[in-house]
Amino acid sequence: MPGITDFNTAANADTDREHEVQLGLMRTLCTAASENRDSAVVGEILQRLIAYSEAHFVSEELLMRLKSYDDYEDHVEDHAQMLDTLRDIAADHATGDSALIEGHAAALLAFIGKHIATRDRRFADYVRNNL
Repeated sequence: MPGITDFNTAANADTDREHEVQLGLMRTLCTAASENRDSAVVGEILQRLIAYSEAHFVSEELLMRLKSYDDYEDHVEDHAQMLDTLRDIAADHATGDSALIEGHAAALLAFIGKHIATRDRRFADYVRNNL
């Protein structure tokens, strides 16, 4: 699995660290699901991932607003889609429907990776070029 330097070279260091944590939590969820870990463990990972992602997205969206970023709406739509997917996974898990978590988590990890490589990279370039 590629690291953050492969996704978002030379971007904001704080945001890069946040992305590393977020990707790490996603990988942890994928591993826990593939290893059929205890339901409580998977639930805790999901809750931590959702809380962390919410905080990260608020931080990133605030910076976009402060910089009058021209692709704000589309970028935020990606964030909303990711959070909706995470919440759906958590809701299914809470009702005992955990059979598809591994596949959904892997797909979401790929989506987040693409988001970082494209939308977040474009935003980082925008910030660098509009200081």
